[in-house]
Amino acid sequence: MPHIDYYFTPLSPWTYLAGQRPAQIAAQAGASLRYKPLDPTALFARTGGQALADRHDNRKAYRLQELRRWSERLDMPLTLRPAFFPTNPAPASYAIIAAQETGGGDMAELLHRLTRACWAEDRNIADDDVIRDCLSAAGFDPALAFSGMLQGAEIYPRNLEEAVADGVFGVPFFVVGQERFWGQDRLDFLAQHLGVST
Repeated sequence: MPHIDYYFTPLSPWTYLAGQRPAQIAAQAGASLRYKPLDPTALFARTGGQALADRHDNRKAYRLQELRRWSERLDMPLTLRPAFFPTNPAPASYAIIAAQETGGGDMAELLHRLTRACWAEDRNIADDDVIRDCLSAAGFDPALAFSGMLQGAEIYPRNLEEAVADGVFGVPFFVVGQERFWGQDRLDFLAQHLGVST
């Protein structure tokens, strides 16, 4: 059975735009999918990238154009300047980790709800109430927002180390063995590699 490691941050608009397609591709291919949230700022620092705030204005402007184009292409509503961006992605990431370890719900739905909360609903994904709401809507115990914090805090930095070892330098990023795919716009290549159509 093929396996996909999915590295991301729930704070990324590109993770939002990936939507549930990674899970759909994995299901079509009969592949396992592991959700691995990480600290993007630390990843950039380790791999030669730049945080958004430090990028040249030309890059920032182009990013906004691309976000608009992709939101239109995918028919996904997106606020280019959301009310709660940037915010701390760790609490939502801890909840994702705890949900995956505990099971009982829909991981793709959880990630989609958290990213949509930030990028389409102007909600703060560092807020416990928002995290609990997303957990519950995806079929998980909302108490994981609290009970999973320790476990999440342990695995979160480990995901970063594994990402760097796997050749990851951005988000979202998909790794299948030695094959790497960076960005939601490379999901077609991921599907092709796994022998499925999108």
